[in-house]
Amino acid sequence: MTHAAAPQAPVPQAPVPVIIDCDTGIDDALALLLAVRHPGLDLRAVTCVAGNTDVAGVVRNTLTVLERAGAPDVPVARGAERPLIEAVRTARHVHGHDGMGDLGLPAPSRRPVDVDAVTLLRREILASPRPVTLIPTAPATNIALLLRTHPEVTGNIERIVFMGGAVATGNATPVAEFNVWHDPEAAAILLSAGVPITMYGLDVFQRVIVPGPDVRRLRASDEPGTRLAGELLAHRGPATDETDPGGGLGDAGAVCAVIDPAGLTTHRLPVEVCLAPGPARGQTLVDRRARVGEAELHGDTREQPLIDVGLDVDVPRYVDLYLSAVEHKGAYTDA
Repeated sequence: MTHAAAPQAPVPQAPVPVIIDCDTGIDDALALLLAVRHPGLDLRAVTCVAGNTDVAGVVRNTLTVLERAGAPDVPVARGAERPLIEAVRTARHVHGHDGMGDLGLPAPSRRPVDVDAVTLLRREILASPRPVTLIPTAPATNIALLLRTHPEVTGNIERIVFMGGAVATGNATPVAEFNVWHDPEAAAILLSAGVPITMYGLDVFQRVIVPGPDVRRLRASDEPGTRLAGELLAHRGPATDETDPGGGLGDAGAVCAVIDPAGLTTHRLPVEVCLAPGPARGQTLVDRRARVGEAELHGDTREQPLIDVGLDVDVPRYVDLYLSAVEHKGAYTDA
């Protein structure tokens, strides 16, 4: 008589080592809260760049969020103060004067490390025993400087999942998304990094909304990180006539896509950034044609990197993922 082998419990996978490059920012803060609290991620470092607000404000906001989240001692570094070519153009009209919805949060007791962002990025990428996933949720200035200064890091980068770009409609201009528009040259360098890249653009970014009752529950929490998530989501409520509007996850969706890639539908497509002056500057041109057109037939061909472009998203799946992680109170206790 034979007996079937007892089913074995699944072997837990080691957390994915990630580094977030951000311009914190309300939705960057939401992304940091998720990265800190989800057991599937190992947040190795955070680097800061000018974008939603000035870089000093970004550093302050980042340290504040990590403190509120009860994060371990994650190294935070200050990076580029301005884009490679353009002047700084903040988004304070969206994120408030302080970049954090003017919530009046106290100054953090944590301090950034004493090296710059590019140095920290290189150090943490090369020191990681497993290839690192980069999650840029900001203009790509720091990442571009890293790739141009230390190209050897690509040997230990698993993937770049960046929030930026748009297939259809922009927000900074009719065709350009803010992060890419803020530093188009840096975005072009990122796309040519030579590692797998996923674009989490406005086409999916704008769809992931946490329902109003969930936002209210988070805001009523007595746990600092959970309550902060609720306050930030309330500030990101969509412009609707609803009496109980929800709040957009924004950049946090890119972190969801690292944790649970199956929730994001992507197509592998050629993408390039428009760098010429004029109304199309900063546009991510995504080639969705089934066959080449007359321009190519007449010799107008260009090398375009193939990018996994997010075109659809399982909204309830990512909302549930976010809420279950951010409301978990047992992960860290020093908040």
